[in-house]
Amino acid sequence: MLVIVSTGVKMFGAGEWQETKHGTKKKRRKWRKLHLGLDLESGIIVCCDLTEDTVGDPTVVPDLLDQIEGSVATFLGDGAYDGAATRQEIAVRYDCVEVIVPPPKTAVPSPEAETAPTARDRDILAIEKHGRMGWQKQTGYGRRSRGETLMGRYKQIFGTALKSREFENQKTEARINVSVLNTMAALGRATFERIIAT
Repeated sequence: MLVIVSTGVKMFGAGEWQETKHGTKKKRRKWRKLHLGLDLESGIIVCCDLTEDTVGDPTVVPDLLDQIEGSVATFLGDGAYDGAATRQEIAVRYDCVEVIVPPPKTAVPSPEAETAPTARDRDILAIEKHGRMGWQKQTGYGRRSRGETLMGRYKQIFGTALKSREFENQKTEARINVSVLNTMAALGRATFERIIAT
């Protein structure tokens, strides 16, 4: 099971240096977007990429999937990954893959939804019938929260800002950080057990 998450990480550039040294205010801080793919079974980060903050999440999916060895049975992503392009890219690469990505509130079923519904159409109709929380429970979408936990762990250990200044060096920095997290996960990690109160 593959969970894809992304978050912004701050760049410490010339503007931040001037603010720190001289007290000047920079109007707009620069960010990079960090994309991570977590294998939920092993707890290992199997793919990562660092992009400009203007790059849309769906456009990064092919590069992330290129890094994955083996098959993917389930793809979990947030609403930013919704769309035909993402679903098609995943379907081309993996047979019988389940894609769990919530469509936005404004999504409408395709004209073929009555006769030949797509997986996205079925998601939209299920949300209309059972509500968004019902859909999440039915599909197991809540498992994606472990990806968010991973991102929180990344930021807690390495901070919210990149230390390198050049883009290629920042990408290397992100890959090194991922390697460190994977080493830590290989040494041991928490197990998850559901406890039912009686």
